[in-house]
This record gives sequence, structure tokens and C-alpha cells, in this order.
Amino acid sequence: MRKLTVFNQVSLDGYFRTPDGDMSWAHQQDDDAEFRDFTASNASGGGVLVFGRKTYEMMVSFWPTPAAAKQFPVVAKQMNALPKVVFSKTLDKVTWSNTKLVKGSPAAELRKMKGEAGDQLVIMGSGTIVSQLAQADLIDEYQFVVVPVVLGEGRTMFEGSSKNLQLKLTKTRAFRNGRLFLVYQPKA
Repeated sequence: MRKLTVFNQVSLDGYFRTPDGDMSWAHQQDDDAEFRDFTASNASGGGVLVFGRKTYEMMVSFWPTPAAAKQFPVVAKQMNALPKVVFSKTLDKVTWSNTKLVKGSPAAELRKMKGEAGDQLVIMGSGTIVSQLAQADLIDEYQFVVVPVVLGEGRTMFEGSSKNLQLKLTKTRAFRNGRLFLVYQPKA
């Protein structure tokens, strides 16, 4: 069975996006070589990337560009090479390399994909999908990078969720730049 993981960066006050959808606060360059190495090695982990429409549109506007290749060469190479699945009811086509458009229910499709052989599935961004899949008990692991910034307002990954999720902490890592990597799994 394939594993479904969420990987997102969140602010100290629990938001993964500002109200207008900006996530640039999470990707500010700093001089922490250890964190840059972590980011590059995490991108090299493989798998199938899973996005909702909004996250896909943000990602495709950056990662296939020369600016991404110059700023983040290792991550850009992986982002462009990895297979990707986009859930959208409104998109008619996708243009990013190795990307499949799915118009059906994220929960139904990912339940089916998890039962197939293949690489792990990694959701990035895509708060609406995270919330739906968390309520359907489909997420095997939650990975968060907590960024030491307070946004004051924005969107959480669990907006609209009515389910009380009980999670257990399985891994932590602190970086010199103040970021924390936290890994949680659902309690059995």
C-alpha cells in the first residue's frame, strides 16, 4: 500500500497561506546551509506530487522557469521531473511536464491510488484537499516546517474540518534559522 504524506510550511500561528494566497513568506532565502541541504534532500525523495488547482497554478508559474533553476537548481530539477497529479473541477488541461489532471473526487481517487503499487504520494499546499483527506482518514503522515513568522490571518490546512484528528509526534528537527521540522502520524 502506498503512503500518503502531507508536506507543508506553516507560520507560527498555523497558516499555510495568506488570505490572498501568498506563500512567499515561507520561501525566504537565508544563510542556513543545513536547511538548504534539508530542502534539497527532501526534494530528492521522489514520489508522486499531489496538488489542488490553486497550488498547481502557483507551482507551475515558478518551478519550470529559469529563475527557479537558478535559485533552487536541485529542487527545480526534481519538481519538474517528478510525476504530478492535479485535482481540479475547473481546469481543462495541465501544461507542466509529467502532470495528470483528475476531475473526480480527491478522496475516491487517492484511496484507489493508495491501493496500487508505486511511489509514495506527497501533498504539497492544497489545504482544501488536505482537509478532505484528513476527514476521510487517508493521510498517513503530516510533515510540517514551522516558519518563525506570524501572519495574523490566512488559511489553515484544516479549514472546514469537523473531525477531531488525534496525532502523535514521531520526529522533530530544529534548524539554526529558527525553523522546525515536525512529523506526525495519526494515532491508532
